[in-house]
Amino acid sequence: MLNVTLLTVGKLKEAYWRAACEEYEKRLGAFCKANIVEVEEFRLPAKPSQAQIDAGLEAEGKRLLEQIPAGSYVITLCIEGKELSSTQLAERLAGVAVQGYSRVVMVIGGSFGLSPAVKARSDLRLSMSPMTFPHQMARVMVLEQLYRALGINAGTKYHK
Repeated sequence: MLNVTLLTVGKLKEAYWRAACEEYEKRLGAFCKANIVEVEEFRLPAKPSQAQIDAGLEAEGKRLLEQIPAGSYVITLCIEGKELSSTQLAERLAGVAVQGYSRVVMVIGGSFGLSPAVKARSDLRLSMSPMTFPHQMARVMVLEQLYRALGINAGTKYHK
């Protein structure tokens, strides 16, 4: 069974985001072993300089990279990534399993994105949209798309 980890920067503060994530995490149990790992967000001042932002990205990047098991297929969510349809994501995940990977790690960065080191570790840079979404919403959307993609691969009727 495929192991899927959603690796994120920061915690969900609002109960409704946590409830949505818990629901999709539960649903994913039918298709994979899913878990969510949160790393601590680097605290920045209200109006950070570029040097402060870069230092924060580097610190968060180190925390993220420490959580990625060796031999994982890594998908980073970043605006410059490739846009895939749900069906294309399903095909990609099926291909990952055929290539011999048993673990997929999907990474969502903090409010300033991901460090260059994390992007360099990525096997696939994925963009959900050219639009910008709150990180809490992105987490729910990624979990839903994982559920949809794995459901497509399993032949369920969820995807229409």
